[in-house]
This record gives sequence, C-alpha cells and structure tokens, in this order.
Amino acid sequence: MNIKAIVGGLAGVGLVTFLGYGVWRASQPAPEVFQGQMEARETDIAPKVPGRIAEILVKEGDKVAIGAPLIRMDSPEVNAKLAQASAAQDAAQAVANKAEHGARPQEVEMARMNWQRAKAAAELAAVSFQRVDSLAKDGLVATQKRDEAEANYKASRDGAIAAKAQYDMARTGARSEDKAAANAQARQVAGVVAEVEAAKAETELKSPVAGEVAKVLARVGELSPTGVAVVSLVDLSDQWVVLHVREDRLPRFAIGAEFDAMLPALSGGSAQGDAAKAVRFKVFHSAALPDFATWRATRGGQGFDARTFEVRARPLAPIKSARPGMSVLVQ
Repeated sequence: MNIKAIVGGLAGVGLVTFLGYGVWRASQPAPEVFQGQMEARETDIAPKVPGRIAEILVKEGDKVAIGAPLIRMDSPEVNAKLAQASAAQDAAQAVANKAEHGARPQEVEMARMNWQRAKAAAELAAVSFQRVDSLAKDGLVATQKRDEAEANYKASRDGAIAAKAQYDMARTGARSEDKAAANAQARQVAGVVAEVEAAKAETELKSPVAGEVAKVLARVGELSPTGVAVVSLVDLSDQWVVLHVREDRLPRFAIGAEFDAMLPALSGGSAQGDAAKAVRFKVFHSAALPDFATWRATRGGQGFDARTFEVRARPLAPIKSARPGMSVLVQ
C-alpha cells in the first residue's frame, strides 16, 4: 500500500469523525440562559410641608452623604406661625415667672398699707360702737343709732380681715396650684413652638441616606406640595440582581445558594477590571407567590404550564461600574 492511499484513508476517517462530532453537537440542547437585571436601593425625598422651591443645592450625578442639604424652600406661612408661637411662648413664660416670683415689693407694701388703714378703721368703729352701746343702755341714744354703729363696726372689722388676707397673699405669692398651672401653660406653648420650628427645619430638605443623585424633579420657583418627591437618590453600594425563574428551576436558586453570572455591559473591555469575569451572587430572597408570567407547554398532551417566581441575589463583592437596569446573564 502506497503512502497516498494511507493519507487518503486517514483524511476520510478524519472527515467522518468531524462530521460525526458536528452532528452530535447539533443534537445537543442549547444551554439554558436566565436573564435578569441589576437593581439598587432607591430613595425618593419629599417635603413634609408645602412651599416654593427657593434653591436647589445638588444636581444629577452628585454623591451626597447623610444630612447633606438638597433643597431649600420658602414658606411664609411657616414663618408667620413661628412668630405667633414665639410671642405666645413669651407671654406664657411671663405669667409663669409672675406666679413663681410672686407680687412685686411695691405691691406687697401697698397691700400692707391697705390692711393697716382697714385695721385702724375697724378699731375706731369698735370704740364708737362701745360708746353708742353704753349711751343706748342709759336711754340717751335711740336704738336705731346703736344698731347703725354695730353694723359699721362689723363691716369695718370684716374689711380689715379681708385687707389682711390680701396682704398675706401678696406676701406669700401664688398658690402651688396656680404656679403649676402657669408652668404647664408655658410648657404647652413651648411644645407648639417646637412643632413649628420642626416644620421650619423641614423647609430645608436634607438627605436621610448616602448615595448618588439619580433625578432632580424640582425647579426653582415651583410650588412643592406635601409628599411629592423632589429628589431621587440611589445607593450603588446596595445592589442586587432580579431573576424570574421557572418553577422547575427554583431548586438551583434556593435561598443561600450561589451562582456565577455575567454583565454584558461591563465585559467588553479590559478597562473594566474584575467586571469582565464572572461575578458570584448569593440568593437572599425567593418570592412566596408566583409572578405574572407563565411558561406554556408546547404540546397539549405533553409537559405542563410552569409558573415563574422572582429571585433576588446580591453580589459577594461590589461590582465596579454596575448600574441599576443592567442585564445579567446566568447559564
């Protein structure tokens, strides 16, 4: 057998082998791919009080920390309420101070002098009554005069007692109940002031979370109602992938399970660093209820209709340049 025949035979065997391998590969089912998308924690910032947008302190793409000012609003109504509450607080505090400190020294001295004058009048009325009473007993004065003197004496005596009580009250100050009531009123008004001051503070919106400004929905000069978002923040450090998995594939995505995935948007160049290789994810959520999508059986007599369930998984390490909405492929 010559060399040409041997080479021809080997080429024929190789061709048959290659064709057989191609037929075998063509008969194998294509690898199943699940496509999901990246999500991140988003926070919509909305004012608690209505007002007009006076100043916007951030722009889209800015990174902000917790407590960073975002928007300042102008609210004349809040300013007016704060002025009213502050005036009411000053008045209530003055009443409480007056009850606590008692009457002024001049008022105490005036009450003492009124008591002394009433006391002197009562002593004079008592002496006059004794004289008229003696004359009436001797029949020198009519009984009517005696009764008038007695009435004048009793009225003067009671007036002196009342003047003494006024003096004692001015000297000792307000009762404990009056002091407690005045202090309670002052605390109540202070609470109103604190409430209005809190509303005033809400006219300057501050970020409750750290993140990146995704959207600025407000414009300077616009009226911003209560509860309507004016700024949206996204926390790129808290990301996860959302997959919709057929029910017969759920065991692979049980809670705590790990899998590899690719982000096509980040695998196009070497500049992406570790994003070009597979990313490891760990499942932390599997929906208890099925999703809206249903996989229909291709033939009525075979297979069954399969529901889909939502699965969420977080990357084991942060993904550079990943953004919400990016596609994620899982084989």
